[in-house]
Amino acid sequence: MTTAHPRLSINQATIKYANLADALQLTATAGVQSIGLWREPVAEVGLQNATRMVADSGLRVSSLCRGGFFTAFEGPARRAAIDENRRAIDESAALAAAGAAGSAPVLVLVAGGLPDRSTDLIGARSRVAEAIAELVPDAQAAGVTLAIEPLHPMYAADRAVISTLGQALDIAEPFPASSVGVVVDTFHIWWDPEVLTQIERAGAAGRIASYQVCDFLTPIPSDALLARGMMGDGHVDFRSLTRAITATGYAGDVEVEIFNAEIWDTEPAEVVARTVDAFAACIPLALP
Repeated sequence: MTTAHPRLSINQATIKYANLADALQLTATAGVQSIGLWREPVAEVGLQNATRMVADSGLRVSSLCRGGFFTAFEGPARRAAIDENRRAIDESAALAAAGAAGSAPVLVLVAGGLPDRSTDLIGARSRVAEAIAELVPDAQAAGVTLAIEPLHPMYAADRAVISTLGQALDIAEPFPASSVGVVVDTFHIWWDPEVLTQIERAGAAGRIASYQVCDFLTPIPSDALLARGMMGDGHVDFRSLTRAITATGYAGDVEVEIFNAEIWDTEPAEVVARTVDAFAACIPLALP
């Protein structure tokens, strides 16, 4: 097996059916030094146990997925979402503190889709910006970066009304870069004709909080969420995107995050090994 690049991070979504203990063990055994965590597996064992397990693993934590879902109209559901994000901020801080040196207290935010029976996309985006503004003091107090992740526009109705890196940067801009940044995810932004310009803009402002990679497959499956593939299996030009990221000075971990039924059904250790190989072949990062 190829030696894992020191900046490679295995996002837990790639090995979806592995519990937290197994995900940590599989990642470390493969020589990968970093892991991207999800809140659900953390909740299964409890935050206190999860932080101990992370500390014992010796791995860095590259991010925590996910917060967000901010598009509800004002009322109990919106208040509950804001409160849930405050809990997620605290979890992100605790897990990063438990991780090895270089861990990133980054909370990935997915904006949320249109509320039921609403077609007001502009209003929904405004409510996302308002929610983030409300959470910035909490993020600053915890030392956590809120990382806005634009999702491919095919998800605008049901998952994320923020579809481009430019839109995410516009929301982030009023706040310190240490508090609000963006996620550059190749699956979601590869198609954007402005993507290289917006990566440069994000880098100049110091707002690239996370770089996530996976491929874009066609034909798109009936569940469009599962159209992600292993690097090299689809249509994404990883070399141009990674070179643009590198040119900004971004030196953080690079997460492989794949939602794909066939990959999920494969033995997790095999998936991790394949990820190490595909990363080495497709992601042009210089060794330190």
